[in-house]
Amino acid sequence: MKLRKLGNLDLNVSAVGLGCMSFAGFYDPTTKEESFKCLDEARNVGINFLDTAEMYGWGLSEEIIGEYQSLNKYEFHVATKGGIVRGAARGVNDNSETGLRKSLEGSLKRLRVDYIPLYYIHRRDYTFDIEDVSGTLKKFIDEGKIGGFGFSEISPSSLRRASKIHHVTAIQNEYSLWTRYPDLGMLQTCKELGTTFVPFSPLGRGILSNNDLTPLNFSETDFRKNQPRFLEPNFTKNMKSIKIFRDFCKSKGWSPASVSIAWTLDQGDHTIPIPGTRSATNLKDFSSGATILFTDSDRADIKKILPVGWAHGDRYSDAQVTGVERYC
Repeated sequence: MKLRKLGNLDLNVSAVGLGCMSFAGFYDPTTKEESFKCLDEARNVGINFLDTAEMYGWGLSEEIIGEYQSLNKYEFHVATKGGIVRGAARGVNDNSETGLRKSLEGSLKRLRVDYIPLYYIHRRDYTFDIEDVSGTLKKFIDEGKIGGFGFSEISPSSLRRASKIHHVTAIQNEYSLWTRYPDLGMLQTCKELGTTFVPFSPLGRGILSNNDLTPLNFSETDFRKNQPRFLEPNFTKNMKSIKIFRDFCKSKGWSPASVSIAWTLDQGDHTIPIPGTRSATNLKDFSSGATILFTDSDRADIKKILPVGWAHGDRYSDAQVTGVERYC
């Protein structure tokens, strides 16, 4: 697996990371044993960069990673996220210094480490200016608890504001062949500022793969269940384009998942996608995207099949959009 530099840190990580949200059953129920198999396969293919968060199973994903590392005497480069705390009905955004410190200490304990190389604010809490939040995170760096910090789902203008306080190591936004809004400023701003751009859901929550998706059969806990792109009539319309994309990939001898990962890597050497999965087999498949090199003809074909704006429906339900900065 090729390596890429993580922001301004003296740290090179695998060009493809592993998102660990599914370890907490965000899509369908899974087991610790299956998660361990994924981590075994990640090591086999050269992935050394993991992404998790406090709110993934309210610590469960972090606990699984921490236990695996302890049992195997092996440490991945783990990025985690705080800033969402458990509320009465759902998560509540809390970017206060007290709240973030409590979240960070909890993550350190669950991961069984005394240092986290990259710590993100999962969602903005607009009662606090981003400059003040950056100041809090800088304190954590000075205390030796984290190496660098980042934000998830913020705008280019917010990134510039935060960067005036301290260099921002990474920005994490949804980005894939069916979610392209970061093209309208975020990728460019990250490159300008020396900030790594970390695309999450680079496989379009599974649609950019060969997986057979039947939204009507999604479990009640499935994160996608109420997302407009997976509801009718949007889903049927989206699958028409996906079928053409799958046929193209087959004609090239590539899997749709590997092509989707290769595409995100092709957008700049400052990108590090973090696809997630519950399956070691799927992990092996998408990680092979790091070896694909597109020709100009390949790029033109993909652009023609899945042009900017092709997807039908919003990417989030109304309940899921809290704290997400919309800038275009």
